[in-house]
Amino acid sequence: MTTTLADQTSTETGYRYRWMVLVVVLIADVMDLLDATIANIAGPSIRADIGGSETTLQWVLAAYTLAFAVGLITAARAGDLFGRRRLFLVGMIGFTLASLACGLAPSPELLIAARVAQGLFGAVMIPQGLAMVKASFTEADLQKAFIPFGPVMGLAAVMGPIVAGFLLDWNLFGSDWRAIFWVNVPVGVVASYLSWRYLPRGLERDPDARLDPLGTVLLTAASVTLIYPLVQGHDQGWPGWMFAMLAGSAALWLAFAVSERRTTHPVIERSLFGHRSFLGGLVFLGTFFTAMSGFMLTVNLFLQYGLHYSPKDTGLAMAPWAFGMAVGAALSGAALGPKFGRRVLHGGLLVVGAGLALVWATLGAQGMGTSGWELAPGLFVTGLGTGAIFAPLFDIILAALGDHEVGTGSGVLNAVQQFCGALGVAVLGSVFFELLPGHGFVDSLRTLIWIGLGCYAVSFAAAFLLPRKARAEALH
Repeated sequence: MTTTLADQTSTETGYRYRWMVLVVVLIADVMDLLDATIANIAGPSIRADIGGSETTLQWVLAAYTLAFAVGLITAARAGDLFGRRRLFLVGMIGFTLASLACGLAPSPELLIAARVAQGLFGAVMIPQGLAMVKASFTEADLQKAFIPFGPVMGLAAVMGPIVAGFLLDWNLFGSDWRAIFWVNVPVGVVASYLSWRYLPRGLERDPDARLDPLGTVLLTAASVTLIYPLVQGHDQGWPGWMFAMLAGSAALWLAFAVSERRTTHPVIERSLFGHRSFLGGLVFLGTFFTAMSGFMLTVNLFLQYGLHYSPKDTGLAMAPWAFGMAVGAALSGAALGPKFGRRVLHGGLLVVGAGLALVWATLGAQGMGTSGWELAPGLFVTGLGTGAIFAPLFDIILAALGDHEVGTGSGVLNAVQQFCGALGVAVLGSVFFELLPGHGFVDSLRTLIWIGLGCYAVSFAAAFLLPRKARAEALH
């Protein structure tokens, strides 16, 4: 059956199966969100089963987000070239098969390779979905179409770690940690069928769209040569070749910048860097997500390795953070963000700082006798501030861009978010493991909190460069 957008679209109502398009895209976004987060809970169980060093825990997380970040840069443009429906299907089917491969992996190396594949296919899938939603709905209904995104993603963020913890504890059919990846398979099969059946054909393509192979290769090489030594350095004793690799990464980033200036079809639109507010937004985004991802990793390690919590208890202990984030995002998106603009970012950072200070004080007072219940207030407050920042952040950063720059700018912000998530896992995770032998779990985590507060202080300063209000027609 062929379902073209032209045949099934009314100017008054939009594409006939538009709500099914929305359902499919929501499924894809939830799958991506869960796979970027639930592996955090499973890391210690994975290492106990298939072996590997401390860096295995970091790579299981960083491999996905790094691959997603690098792939995302070119995926949206590839949709203009090859068709969004086609690439969405490739991404969904590939993501499902990669999830199956993750669950079958007999070694850390094969698991990490499968996680890279997951990230790349996720990057192919996600940007196409948003474009198809926008093309399927009329202007009047588009705002309504985006209303479910916040509650659905918030619920997924809250329930994901909890469900992952229970799956690990239940050990269904002896699957242990593999179940958290295998749950994607039936969901992905159904979503693939729905995608084939209902996603519209005939979406307009951009005849002027071009890929930049050299820029993509340089960007990938620069990213990998930066993250790899930061993750592996502690495990291998920081040999000289790792510092040479870091120097090589700097050279590759410079080569990427030169290549972008010379090509007619750059990976990243050059005009974006003419906006001071956009540069400030990149600094804000980078420091914020580096601190957040590193903090969540180290809290998880503290709970499972330090306090010997089971995966289920760890998921429950982390739930206050996720719940606080959902509440903060709901409040900020509905009322605070539209009214106060960038002041919400400053306020949110102060709330995050207060939450981290509460966690720091609790650890200092209770030491290794700290319980999840005692950490809950600090984690909830930290999540509350984080959610308040999440909701309006992209729209505020993009406010000063021209209409023709918003799509590219949004893609760059998403990629930077993912890349800095990997960077936080690499850098702060390595610092944690370096500190652990001489300082123990409590003092190591408290030191990481100070580093996180330093990152958030940079975010606070960078927020002054951002526009005061979000784009009036902002759509997520």
